[in-house]
Amino acid sequence: MSKTVGRPLRADAERSVRAILAAAEHVLAENPAASMEQVAEAAGVTRTTVHRRFANRQALVDALAAEGALKLAEAIEDGHPETAPPLVALHRATANVLRVKGAWGFALGPAVAHSEQAARTHEEIAHRCTELLRRIQAEGVIAPDADLEWVRRVFYALISEVLHGGDVATDGARDPAAGPDAAPDPDALATRIVDTLLHGVGPRPS
Repeated sequence: MSKTVGRPLRADAERSVRAILAAAEHVLAENPAASMEQVAEAAGVTRTTVHRRFANRQALVDALAAEGALKLAEAIEDGHPETAPPLVALHRATANVLRVKGAWGFALGPAVAHSEQAARTHEEIAHRCTELLRRIQAEGVIAPDADLEWVRRVFYALISEVLHGGDVATDGARDPAAGPDAAPDPDALATRIVDTLLHGVGPRPS
C-alpha cells in the first residue's frame, strides 16, 4: 500500500496519493522531464497537495517506483505461486506481470532507479519467482541440474523482449477479429514466453 513516511494515511489522503501516483505514471511515461505541477494538474489536485505528500520530485519518483514494485508483487501473488499447480501459476503470473508492466511502464522501467523500498520488493519478487521455478524443476519440466538463477534471468529477458521488442515479439498474439491495431493478448503472450522458457525453439519430441 502506498504510504508516505510517518503515520498511516487517512482514507482520503490515501486516495489522493494513489491518484497522484497514477497521474505521475501517465505524465512521466509521456514526458520523463515533466514537472510536479504537471503531475498535479493531471491528478486533479493542487500543487500544494502534491508537495504536501512528496517533499520533492525525487520523493515522488521513489514512491512511484515503490508503487510499481508493489503492483508487480501483487501480480505474482495473484498467480498463487505456492499453492496452484506450478505451470498454471507460472502462466497466470506471467500474464499478470505483462499487464502490470504495460500499465506501469515508467515506474518499472530502466529510467527509474529503484528506491530502497522498491529494491526490497524486487528482491522478494525474484525470490518468489525462483521458488516457483524450483517447484517446476521438481516436476521434471526443468532439468535437475539447471541453474535456476539463470533460468529466472532468461524468464525476465523474455518478458522484456515481449514488452519492448516491437511487433516481432508480439506477432501472432493479437486477436485477428479485433483488427491489426488491437493490443496483444497477455494470455497469448504468456503462453509464448512460458513455452519458450521451458522448451526453447527446437523441435518438440514426438
